[in-house]
Amino acid sequence: MADEFLKKTMIDACQELAELVNRHTDGRGNGTHSTAIAPLEFIRESAPTVLRAVYEPTLCIIVQGQKETLLGQETYRYGAAQYLVVTVDLPLNGTIVEATPNQPYLCFKLNLDATGLWDIIDQIGRSPDQTEGSVRGLFVSDADASLIECATRLTRLLDRPQDIQFLAPMMIREIYYRLLMGEQSEAVWQIATAGSHMQRIAAVIKQIKSEFTKTLRMEDLAKQARMSSASFHRHFKAVTSMSPLQYQKQLRLLEARRLMLAENADATHAAYQVGYESPSQFSREYSRMFGAPPMKDVERLRVA
Repeated sequence: MADEFLKKTMIDACQELAELVNRHTDGRGNGTHSTAIAPLEFIRESAPTVLRAVYEPTLCIIVQGQKETLLGQETYRYGAAQYLVVTVDLPLNGTIVEATPNQPYLCFKLNLDATGLWDIIDQIGRSPDQTEGSVRGLFVSDADASLIECATRLTRLLDRPQDIQFLAPMMIREIYYRLLMGEQSEAVWQIATAGSHMQRIAAVIKQIKSEFTKTLRMEDLAKQARMSSASFHRHFKAVTSMSPLQYQKQLRLLEARRLMLAENADATHAAYQVGYESPSQFSREYSRMFGAPPMKDVERLRVA
């Protein structure tokens, strides 16, 4: 009963933030909308929608509606007054499961900067955890009143553009502090802790992203992470919920889909462009990931 009361209290606390996000996205259509505060974006969807993308380190506070996110074989479901944090670049399959034109899905999205987090960590002066282990690069938690209130104050600044330059950095810094002191603090600390397992895996992930068409050499990746091959594979899977090869495959297929949609590439050309040597293998793996062969999937998306 106490938990239900607390949850309702937090949903009520989200009401003003939901009204602000709704007002700033109303009439702008569905999708992700930028704001005058550079790292701050809003997401609005008026119907159940499937969203596939590579997320960079991000805080998402859900203020209305519900969403499911699939990472590897793990499903995360979250709704109003809950937040999701992505701590490394991850290919995610998201489904908005609760949204209508009258009650759209609304999300406060803040891109996270490791340097800003490190500055706070440095001031707090916490010593590195010698028993540190790898933690998942995505987590969902219930928002508390202080986090919601700070996000609301940051959003209110959009109505006072003359104040953004001076006050927004301080409010973003406070949000970082709340995350570093919250119940998932270990994962957030590791984003900006030099030499942490997560930071080393994050560096390898950026390398894979920048060269995703090339053949992976596990021994080279392990050497870059300063780990043995076995330790590297274990930590990579702990952070991303998938192997390096599975991670690369998702990057390739997402980019191939973008090429076919945005540049009108045919399936064979897209396959070669993203590093596949066999168009038939590309078609099989694409169908498994997106539920339809390449061109049929693209046609379906264009009609939608």
